[in-house]
Amino acid sequence: MPFMNGDDSLPPSRGRRISLWRVGGTLLSLGLLGYLISRQGWGEFAGVVRGIPAGYLALALGIVLCSRVFVTLRWYVLLRSAKARISLWQTFQLVFTGLFSSNFLPSTVGGDVVRLAGGVFLRIDAGVVAASLVVDRLVGMAGMALLLPVGLAAVLSSPGGLNPAGQAWNLSLTGMLPRLQGLRERGLRFLRSLLQSLVTWLRHPAGLGGAFACTFGHMLATYLTVEVLLRGMGYDMPLWQIGGLWSFSYFFSLAPLTINGLGLQEVSIAYLYSHFGGIPMQTGLALAVLLRLFFMLASLPGAIFLPMLGSERRSGEPAP
Repeated sequence: MPFMNGDDSLPPSRGRRISLWRVGGTLLSLGLLGYLISRQGWGEFAGVVRGIPAGYLALALGIVLCSRVFVTLRWYVLLRSAKARISLWQTFQLVFTGLFSSNFLPSTVGGDVVRLAGGVFLRIDAGVVAASLVVDRLVGMAGMALLLPVGLAAVLSSPGGLNPAGQAWNLSLTGMLPRLQGLRERGLRFLRSLLQSLVTWLRHPAGLGGAFACTFGHMLATYLTVEVLLRGMGYDMPLWQIGGLWSFSYFFSLAPLTINGLGLQEVSIAYLYSHFGGIPMQTGLALAVLLRLFFMLASLPGAIFLPMLGSERRSGEPAP
């Protein structure tokens, strides 16, 4: 889900430029993904996917759903620690509706915007909901940041870091850096706003600690999903290495170059796990595409909850 930048004062023309930029970046990233698959061979790619036993696929999807439960619990803990009157079921509905919006309506409705609107509709203070969403993102980012040194160790220790293909990728990423440098100041300003929001929850250390525990549960479920899919394709990778490389992909996909990281996430996963994880490129591509598919499938309950939220009525009693 995209971040809430809180900047509603942008002129319409600038908003259109940003939208067109992301649409162009999304098309470019998806084109690159299609090119990489075609280079490996569409038949080989399909063969890798068809070769995964159905039991592995079902288990992976189940673990993805578990990761979404941890995401729900994380936001619920934050809201309740701020004395928001919301039930776990209502939180579940809002989170999955937001996930569905991010995956299927990415160009018009952000998942965090849906959660904010839903929270306000349930008569929760808008400031509390907005701050909780910011802290929810900060906690998730902080958890991922803890594994960046592990990812760096995996990259540095990989013998594939010096091969010609790696050099070509590195040169292409280096060429992108000048365009990304303009985002540095915006990123720093956003980080400062996140830290300011965190101050509110420092008064509720139990809630903040519970949110971090849920984040670690979500991270573990995500890494186990990758491990199960890799095993289904006949490859083993240590869980620490899976997590370290995932953290690189996570932060790389946060660059506001595409809609919801579409294409960018898949390319980064395929490259990182094949180049530094030692699996074939077609396996990395299959892994990336399957993960995107499972993330989308896991958000489908949100399509059911969307009309249910419209008929929700708040009572005057506290949430259980």
